Amino acid sequence: MSDRPRHFVQSVRKLTATTFVIRIDRHAFRALAGQHVTLGPHRFAINREFSIYSPPDEPYLEFLIIARQGSDTACALQRAQPGDEVDLAGPYGEFFIAAPGDRSRRYLFVATGVGIAPFHCFVRHFPGLDYRLIHGIARVEDRYDLADYERERYTACVSRQEGGDFTGRVTDYLRAHPVEPDRLCYICGHSAMVANVYDLLREQGVPSDNLLTETFF
Repeated sequence: MSDRPRHFVQSVRKLTATTFVIRIDRHAFRALAGQHVTLGPHRFAINREFSIYSPPDEPYLEFLIIARQGSDTACALQRAQPGDEVDLAGPYGEFFIAAPGDRSRRYLFVATGVGIAPFHCFVRHFPGLDYRLIHGIARVEDRYDLADYERERYTACVSRQEGGDFTGRVTDYLRAHPVEPDRLCYICGHSAMVANVYDLLREQGVPSDNLLTETFF
């Protein structure tokens, strides 16, 4: 019999009709800010990869998830109740900040949708980080947990409504606001956005060594 700790749901917090934050027991689970896990209901057919939303020093684990049609695992987690068991494995990935204490470094974080999750983890875990966060979303309501970010450092690029900080996609914003080549740039979201932003930043003179990517499929 496995001696691995069992993880149970503590809460499911609704953000929009399709987006939520699920909180589960941490136990002794350890991960670096920016890493991800595989998660799903206990003995579910498929576990999916989700970036950790909560900082490593919290006594729980949180994940920012969107439940789209056809995503059985996400939809099942959205329906979870406190006390339900989930299966967790990991952590995985190298999408993390190597030297967060180096105050000479400036960061650019580019995300779409729930791809903001690792950046939420960074910002909560590393106070005083010199960052700019560019968040591509469809609607103003998708500015998840906006109060957790320094408002002057967060830019919402809203593509389907007025009322954001910028009307259009993240690529439109970056073309209008070129990036300094010395910025450390982290890009997280769907594969097409990641590829487009990567190519755009390279064209603007950002060296490939300053570009880190995490793709959500």
